[in-house]
Amino acid sequence: MPGKFCVSLACAKDNTDKATVAFVVANAAVASDKETMVFLSIEGVRLSQKGYADDIREEGFAPLAELMASFVKGGGTIYVCSPCFKKRKLDETKLVDGAAIVGGAKLVEFLSGGSPCVSY
Repeated sequence: MPGKFCVSLACAKDNTDKATVAFVVANAAVASDKETMVFLSIEGVRLSQKGYADDIREEGFAPLAELMASFVKGGGTIYVCSPCFKKRKLDETKLVDGAAIVGGAKLVEFLSGGSPCVSY
């Protein structure tokens, strides 16, 4: 089933349930052979930092750090909103594997090809 799929995530520890479910859905998309991208914005950009997600565990789901690693290992890409990242003064040298800091134009480019997008 070729095609693209986008998950937009604006939460981190402020809503660990949404953050976890977003990566569960992203993993399902990658497993369905979709070119999948997670776009982290607002508080979600904090997930781009190594170690940040290590203590996030929602009952009934794999730990968030595991879900993120599986997503990248499966071929998924994590895009991090540059202005959101800079506003929070995060460290570019501590990005998780598979993450890249990008502008909003990258999201628009990805979606302009008709990719569906779910937001959390």
